[in-house]
Amino acid sequence: MLRIAGLEKLSLIDYPGKLSAIVFTHGCNLRCEYCHNPELVITPIAPEDIFDPEKVLKFLKSRKGKLDAVVITGGEPLLYDDLEPFLKSIKELGYLVKLDTNGLLPSKLKKLITHGVIDYISMDIKYPEGDYLTFTGENALKHVKESIDIIMTSGLDYEFRTTYVKGMHTTESSKAIGEMIKGAKQYYVQNFRAGKTINPTLSEQNSFTERELKTLKKNIKPYVLNAEIR
Repeated sequence: MLRIAGLEKLSLIDYPGKLSAIVFTHGCNLRCEYCHNPELVITPIAPEDIFDPEKVLKFLKSRKGKLDAVVITGGEPLLYDDLEPFLKSIKELGYLVKLDTNGLLPSKLKKLITHGVIDYISMDIKYPEGDYLTFTGENALKHVKESIDIIMTSGLDYEFRTTYVKGMHTTESSKAIGEMIKGAKQYYVQNFRAGKTINPTLSEQNSFTERELKTLKKNIKPYVLNAEIR
């Protein structure tokens, strides 16, 4: 059953150019050390803390004409088989839908695209190709590559993004990531920011400098149509 762990009623930045609400799902198939939402990944959720999807839809219905879009994030939303009917209900209210995903569930992603229940996809490219095995497990890279292909040939608006963490990434990492998404329309370099993370030992020392971020952007620009620091 779809477990909604949070609802942000207004965001100005999460859906490009649109006013959106954000729905957070609980649970993930990765355990990235730098994840800023550990309560959605490693902390069990109490039944009383789960949002009723019908109440979320009721809220969205009340905001018609004031919001443009709904962002579904997590965690990893594609873990839930009943995500599709929820998204269909959101679309029936007239909203655009943006999905955030890590790309490990390509068959589910393709199904949602085929059924027309998402409009924009944001996929995290966690690591360069050679590091996926080290940090996520042996099957992850195959699925990630499949998802990249699905997204780039979907005809939908999309973006790829990477959060760069010193100790896991170097300034050369963006070149390898560029090879993975060659020809992509949009890519964002995101800097690690210390705070609440799965690995509590990560600190400001794991962040890149402004100069290094510009190098990351410079390194990937030959591979993509547009690259930005966010």
